[in-house]
Amino acid sequence: MEKLTNFFWWCSGAHQDTLGNYPAEGNKYVGIGATIFFTGLFAALSGGYALYFVFSGDGGAIGYAVLFGLLWGLAIFNMDRYIVSSINKNASASRQFLQATPRILLAVLIGIVIARPLEIKVFDKEIRDQLRVTYLDRQRASIDTLNHAFDSKYTIELGKITELKAERDSLEATIKADRLKLKLETFGEKTVETSGIVGYGPYAKQRQADLEKQEQYLDTLRSTIRQREAFIQQRKQFEGLMDERLLTGAQLDSAVNRAGFADRNAALGDLKYHSDGTVNSSNYWSITFIMLLFIFFECLPVFVKLMSARDAYDIALKDRQAVDIHRSGKDRDAEMAIVDGVYDSKVQRGMDKHKAQLWED
Repeated sequence: MEKLTNFFWWCSGAHQDTLGNYPAEGNKYVGIGATIFFTGLFAALSGGYALYFVFSGDGGAIGYAVLFGLLWGLAIFNMDRYIVSSINKNASASRQFLQATPRILLAVLIGIVIARPLEIKVFDKEIRDQLRVTYLDRQRASIDTLNHAFDSKYTIELGKITELKAERDSLEATIKADRLKLKLETFGEKTVETSGIVGYGPYAKQRQADLEKQEQYLDTLRSTIRQREAFIQQRKQFEGLMDERLLTGAQLDSAVNRAGFADRNAALGDLKYHSDGTVNSSNYWSITFIMLLFIFFECLPVFVKLMSARDAYDIALKDRQAVDIHRSGKDRDAEMAIVDGVYDSKVQRGMDKHKAQLWED
């Protein structure tokens, strides 16, 4: 426990020799040091997790993630240690607050940076589902864009096919009606357009001939439509439209697994809103509270240092600093006196030497 206590004291940035003389203050700095240590630990996990997705697919992704995580954690740890240890408890309350303000802002920024990758990990399942929706929507939009561009390029050809199909449909309806009339004519049913004579007479033969001409033209029309549609299909194949397909289940899962940090971060932001743009209150506040938790955790050592009263350790530390400053001043004066003495001796020797030369002359 003594080694662990000394380690957390070191993490808090306290002067251990001075703090050891005041056991009553030790627990406070153990708590501050532990908070700084675990903030650095969370930063290492967060940075390593984020970099893992940056190098995802690379054989050394885990190694890079571990290395960067350690470096990032140590950097945050060192910064937090400096932030807390630099607050002077011997200054006035307003002075302490002014000292702490930029450090609190920096702590808030660090908390946001640390929280984001860990939020991504917490909402991993929801992010995967959102990525599936995002990738499918993105692919549909891409296919729609390509089709729109193709339709614009071949407007005349597509318009002609539409006209031919309309003519085909109209002709098919006409042929169907004429077949009914031929049947009525053959059976001798009297209507406005039939003679009422039973049998395959001249009127029926005339209708049969007209019907055959229409069917021949319909065949020609259908053949023309097929040729034009085949041309359009060839152009789609040539321009790559036929290769565009929506991802299947396995392909979609593979794409989600390869998703980088930027896509996952964007998906986490999308979770806060419904598809119609309204706020998803459940996800929005869950993500927000996790971020606020890490921000508070990061600011906690600074708040503890600010809220704590000026204690015996702070007074002793101030006295020690005053002694060190006084000693430094005395050392400076002594060094200056020595330099002055040496210089004076050098000047005196020079004068004596010069006098001796004059007497010899």
